[in-house]
This record gives sequence, structure tokens and C-alpha cells, in this order.
Amino acid sequence: MNVSFQIGAALVLGPLLVAYAVVLAIRARRGTAGRTGRHAALRFAVVLYATAVLSITVFPLNITWGEGANLMPWYNQLNWLPLLTMDVSALPNVIMLIPLGLLLPLMSSRATSAGRVIALTALASAAIESAQMLSYILFNNGRSVDINDVIANTLGGLIGWALLRAALRTEALGGALRGAALPGSAVALSTAGPSRRSPAPVTG
Repeated sequence: MNVSFQIGAALVLGPLLVAYAVVLAIRARRGTAGRTGRHAALRFAVVLYATAVLSITVFPLNITWGEGANLMPWYNQLNWLPLLTMDVSALPNVIMLIPLGLLLPLMSSRATSAGRVIALTALASAAIESAQMLSYILFNNGRSVDINDVIANTLGGLIGWALLRAALRTEALGGALRGAALPGSAVALSTAGPSRRSPAPVTG
């Protein structure tokens, strides 16, 4: 049996994004904690960013079985040699995860230091690479897995974290970011005062 078709990002991610926006708007109108005003805008920005990343890294899914399928073994799609083949083409991978490094401390209580942001970004990048490999195994989708992509993504996350630190030190941007940070996030906890037990401040 020969099968060959494509599933675009809009077909899958579009309805999910619209549904999330509707639910978020309803909760914001009801004044649900953590989903009002700037918090709702931050949540939607994060989901919109995740949608954009998935549309670039996972979609479209080119599903091919039978004639025309890629017969290359999955393990030949892996590159485990770090840095040796890295060149300027890695720059888009660096840029792609800069927003993640910036957003993590605004969303999560775990992103309290450069080391933790590096770990979380590397984990997110590894998840993307795993999804690409899985799509290759299941659908013969033409994706490869490269350790250099993980390195570049992780560097982007670190740059994003550094940019957030710099922004938090400015009066205008710092105030806006602290106002948008979700309750319980690293940024919110770092400015909560000594009366609350909190992780090491993101602002250093």
C-alpha cells in the first residue's frame, strides 16, 4: 500500500491555539487567579511562541509509506558529534530559543539561575529532537537529529536569560516584566520580599 500525504501546522495547531485563546479569555473575564490582564497576555504569548516553534521544527508532517518512502535506517539520521559539523547554519537554532530563555523565569519557579535555564532549555531542545526522530520512524518524515541543534538551542536559551536579567535592571522594562510574571514564578518570587521563602533571585 502506497500512502503519501502532508499534515500542515495550521490544520493541527491552529484549532488548538484558537481553543486555548477562548478558554484563556473566559478565565480572564472571570478573574481566575494568574489569568488576568498581563498574566493572560503572557500565557497567550508563551503558547503562541510554542506554536511557532512546533510549526518550524515538527510540522509539516510528510507521511509516506510504500513507494517513495525514505528507506534510510533511523540511526543514520543521528549526528552525535558535537561542534565538529557546526557552522553558521546553527544561528537560526540559537535565535529560535532565545525567547524561551527569556520566558522561563517569568513562567516557572524552577528557572532561578543560568544553570537551571540551561538545563530546561536543553530538555526542551531534546524533546524537539526526539519528536523529529519519532516522526521519522513512524511516518518516514524527512527529519534528522543533530546534537549541534541542542547545543545551539541551549545557547539561545542562555542568551534569552541574560537579556531578561538586563531588562529587569531597567526601570521601565523591569516594572512591566515583574507585573506580567506569573505568581510563583522565579521573577515573582525574587521580588516578593524576605517574608516569603523563595529561590535565588533571577535578577542577581
